[in-house]
Amino acid sequence: EASEIARAQVKRGAHVIDVCLANPDRDELEDMEKFLQQVINKVKVPLMIDSTDEKVIEQALTYCQGKAIINSINLEDGEERFEKVIPLVKRFGAAVVVGTIDEKGMAVTAERKLEVAKRSYDLLVNKYGLAPEDIIFDPLVFPVGTGDEQYIGSAKATVEGIRLIKEAMPRCLTILGVSNVSFGLPQAGREVLNAVYIYHCTQAGLDYAIVNTEKLERYASISEEEKQLSYELLFNTTDENLAEFTAFYRGKKTEKKVEVSNLTLEERLANYIVEGTKEGLTADLAEALEKYDDPLDIINGPLMAGMDEVGRLFNNNELIVAEVLQSAEVMKASVAFLEPHMEKKEDDHGKGKILLATVKGDVHDIGKNLVEIILSNNGFKIVNLGIKVTSNELIEAVRKENPDAIGLSGLLVKSAQQMVLTAQDLKEQNISIPILVGGAALTKKFTETRISPEYDGVVLYARDAMKGLDLANRIMDKEEAQKLLEEKQQMVVEEEAEAVKVDANVNVRSDVSTTAPIFVPESLEPYILRNYKLSHIIPYLNWQMLLGKHLGIQGKVSRLLDEGDEKTVALKERIDEFLIQAQEENLVEANGVYQFFPAQADGNDIIIYDPIDKKTIIERFTFPRQQKAPHLCLADFLRPVSSGELDYVGFFAVTCGTGIREKAEIAKENGDYLYSHLIQATALELAEAFAERTHQLIRDKWGFPDPVDFTMAERLTAKYQGVRVSYGYPACPDLEDQRKLFKLIHPEKIGIELTEECMMNPEASVTAMVFAHPEGRYFNAL
Repeated sequence: EASEIARAQVKRGAHVIDVCLANPDRDELEDMEKFLQQVINKVKVPLMIDSTDEKVIEQALTYCQGKAIINSINLEDGEERFEKVIPLVKRFGAAVVVGTIDEKGMAVTAERKLEVAKRSYDLLVNKYGLAPEDIIFDPLVFPVGTGDEQYIGSAKATVEGIRLIKEAMPRCLTILGVSNVSFGLPQAGREVLNAVYIYHCTQAGLDYAIVNTEKLERYASISEEEKQLSYELLFNTTDENLAEFTAFYRGKKTEKKVEVSNLTLEERLANYIVEGTKEGLTADLAEALEKYDDPLDIINGPLMAGMDEVGRLFNNNELIVAEVLQSAEVMKASVAFLEPHMEKKEDDHGKGKILLATVKGDVHDIGKNLVEIILSNNGFKIVNLGIKVTSNELIEAVRKENPDAIGLSGLLVKSAQQMVLTAQDLKEQNISIPILVGGAALTKKFTETRISPEYDGVVLYARDAMKGLDLANRIMDKEEAQKLLEEKQQMVVEEEAEAVKVDANVNVRSDVSTTAPIFVPESLEPYILRNYKLSHIIPYLNWQMLLGKHLGIQGKVSRLLDEGDEKTVALKERIDEFLIQAQEENLVEANGVYQFFPAQADGNDIIIYDPIDKKTIIERFTFPRQQKAPHLCLADFLRPVSSGELDYVGFFAVTCGTGIREKAEIAKENGDYLYSHLIQATALELAEAFAERTHQLIRDKWGFPDPVDFTMAERLTAKYQGVRVSYGYPACPDLEDQRKLFKLIHPEKIGIELTEECMMNPEASVTAMVFAHPEGRYFNAL
């Protein structure tokens, strides 16, 4: 709650946050640590550590990002406080507030304030070696409304003291806890008096004012009558002036003022996009319609300026994917509001028309859909051809739509290879418009050495959606497009090294034990997990992958959640809400199947036997072996045929993707981009979590359950016995092996289909081959 107050203060213009947690009934050090863990993730302004305890100050400074300020030291006990705090100031590179207090007490008159400040300056600079710029003098201010005679005239003395200190020590700064001047007065009057006093103090040279920005009255908004009442009480303090001021504000309530932005209309419109907020958007769009003759100028002007800033912030790692999607939602809402006022144009390409497609055989579209959202809300006309798009379908769409560019997406290595074939097919049809390519397995080198040579037009690699936007903008600008072409022509690309051919008959075997215990499963019958409860899967979710990889949170997610990082917590709450809804409304259907089979190794092959007679060979897998030590091959994790002993292997398939793509598409069409992306990403990770849960069930049934004290963190980092591998990955790279797995355990009965290119539909599905060998581990055989 306190950290939210800090965030609100910064939002209202605070440049520094003063942190004071001293409370005689609480542990200040413990409170300070807990608070700073929260606040450093919510505000990015300097912190002022306000404490009299050196241990608290020292610990607090370890949390501060950049330069901090220590509040405060003085000469009340001679140099004792200086000696304790200045080493911390120098060690952490902090600045320090120095109160005008000495052994005689607090300085009230302007002359005394200057005297104490000069003495402090001499000690700090000449004895302790502190830079004058790191000294901030607090000339102290006292209440004018208490009737205390010793403070009559003190408000004026403080203003004069500020002026004298600034003149005598111009390299030093000054600070004042302004609200102390109005202590004891009616609340409505306090805010006015504080504002008037700040005005006069700043005129004298005050640098910092400690105030509540949410209750700070604008001096220009104060009536002349109130200014005069305040001036008289501050600088001509009498009982009569005090009584008049108090009478004027007695019974008055502080009015909650509607905040009026100082931004221009155009700046406000751009800011809605950058902040990802729709609050106030409609009214400003209506105002813009009155100002602009053509609504398109609103889109291409201030709104697009906002999207440009979003792109810049994302590229600087100041925004994450989820925030970019929220900005896109605001852009879509803005365009939807303006569209009824716009003339419809035939064959309007916007900034440019782009065809998007996931290549033949690939069912993965979460990345492509993200690109569509970003490009379409940056003025591009997008034609999304969907998944598993063949070359013929793409060629037909090019002829029909007459696009300015093509965007190709694919997840696996095989998809990257398919892009080469697609480029060849397009070239044969004399198509040479620019192609943007992207996907997890794709690299810039592969693009330049394998795809580009097969195409007559320019082929550009986009590492993410925002890079795709940048490239799309450049190819639609004639000058930038020419620069891109020149950059590619000048680029020196190393020849791709000859791929090492894998000889499946290499005789060198690894030193994996051939005498490790054989684990016999309880049953060789198939196990069906239908409508498996999400509550049993959710604990296995990998939040680092979900929040980090899919939603763009940077850093260690578990630490950010523990520290209460605002973005991370907010996104997790959105996912938690979806998971609750998914359980209550059956939005996600989890189904799985697994089965054990008798098996043996034959060189680099794995032989699968009929689970009934345990003799008939029903399938054979051939896996590559590492060409260098340790010469691993998956076959090494099973007993060889020559041993005469029967070993076992497991297979499983799970899915959490039924209907997810359709739900995501509906959300996208409704402009809820973050939700659309979130449910697809969550479904993908739920499938991975279900795979983790199923693998644990397999270990239980196989006779080597996890230890009782085994943690989820250990489970998610594969610290258990054995290993599971999925086809298409380094240890078993041939995706065609999926066909064999499907013949063995028939995932079709739980709703998973295999495409022509051996990819699974729904996308949120996982299959694996499981080994029990104690030395089983992941490796790269290529």
